[in-house]
Amino acid sequence: MTEGNKLWGGRFTGAVDPLMEKFNASIHFDKRMWKADLQGSMAYVLALHKANLITAEEREDIYEGLLKVSHEWEAGTFEIKPGDEDVHTANERRLKELIGPVGGKLHTGRSRNDQVATDMRLWFVDKSRTLIKCITELVGVMIERAQVEIDQLMPGYTHLQRAQPIRWSHWLLSYAVMLQRDVDRLLEIRKRTSTLVLGSGALAGNPFNIDRELLKQELHMERISLNSLDAVSDRDFVAEFLFWASLLGVHLSRWAEDLILYTTKEFGFVTLSDAYSTGSSLMPQKKNSDSLELIRGRSGRLFGNCSGFMMTLKGIPSTYNKDLQEDKEAMFDTYDTVCSVLQIATGVLSTLKIHPDNMVKALSPDMLATDVAYYLVRKGLPFREAHGMAGLCVALAEKQNISVSQLSHKDFHSVSSLFEDDITKVWDYNTSVEQYTAAGGTSKSSVKYQIEQLKSWLESVTQSDKSVQSI
Repeated sequence: MTEGNKLWGGRFTGAVDPLMEKFNASIHFDKRMWKADLQGSMAYVLALHKANLITAEEREDIYEGLLKVSHEWEAGTFEIKPGDEDVHTANERRLKELIGPVGGKLHTGRSRNDQVATDMRLWFVDKSRTLIKCITELVGVMIERAQVEIDQLMPGYTHLQRAQPIRWSHWLLSYAVMLQRDVDRLLEIRKRTSTLVLGSGALAGNPFNIDRELLKQELHMERISLNSLDAVSDRDFVAEFLFWASLLGVHLSRWAEDLILYTTKEFGFVTLSDAYSTGSSLMPQKKNSDSLELIRGRSGRLFGNCSGFMMTLKGIPSTYNKDLQEDKEAMFDTYDTVCSVLQIATGVLSTLKIHPDNMVKALSPDMLATDVAYYLVRKGLPFREAHGMAGLCVALAEKQNISVSQLSHKDFHSVSSLFEDDITKVWDYNTSVEQYTAAGGTSKSSVKYQIEQLKSWLESVTQSDKSVQSI
């Protein structure tokens, strides 16, 4: 393709350095936006006709031509040719091959600056549905397991030290709630992304009285951009998405780290399915949790995409600059990474085997030291004093080299006269977890409430997302 035939080539006479041609091209990665690009063009041709810039016959020719281009992409027969530097150039080139010079009227008043921003927004709004589906499937597995395994107890940890007894289901749901926030944040980002940029031109706007309200309706956008200078360069939605994915990655990395620990011989709380494990090339006895380690590792990749793109944005002057071409690879790679991580995480959790006996064996009476303080509180002692008394009991047990539960009534009474024979009731782990009945706690009733709330939320998200228009 000569420079004169490029979308921008009219004032250029010399040939472009082949290396520069390759350096400048984005078709190898932005071709995945072909559907969004054609959707935007189909809406724009209707606006051109309404503005009396093309005849009804030309409108039909262009629209039908765009449909044919779409069918070629869908069938896998669309041929990318040398000179197709991006998906916009490729689609317009093919359109003109199919219907002739009238295809050139499609770009009237439109710039690749507002075109690419529109494509990206359409693509993201559509793909967000897949992301939400992947997350809600993982949350669904968490809810299902929490219901079935609600009676299983395990140690809860702070600072990686055994802290207090909790329900395994309570641990599961803690991550379900993180993912709930992630979905809610994604829905907010999608709402902001659903802004019509088409009609902003290169930077100054559209001079042909294009009906942007029509474009908004045709593309199922929620609002119209207010300022054309900002519209063509606004990539806040990309930055938000990359940060969103980084935070999601952090949540899943923490989840994976917990499970990696729980799979070790030292813990023995869970066993991964062979389908999500690998062996050692040297040590036959090894069963490695590579799936979880890769989930943990990919969080770094997600954050790298985010931090890298933020550095790209920080030095760009107003309106469109070619630096913004860096947005798509970061967005696409992040999307692909998140989808694969979520699917693996769902597979891991749905096939995971738990070992309740090992979880219970990991519980120890010293984890009920706080319950000793609670016992004294219920006898009327202020908590700070009760906490100190419980600490003295622990110290006394350590001095005798026994468990705190093995202290005699005389020993307890030497610390405080408030201790009575019923102190023995403290050493029941089920009784311990059942005292946390306040909302958010680890008692059975509280965990059941969490399950019902998450089920209700899951249903509302699923129903509302079905109503979102797909391109």
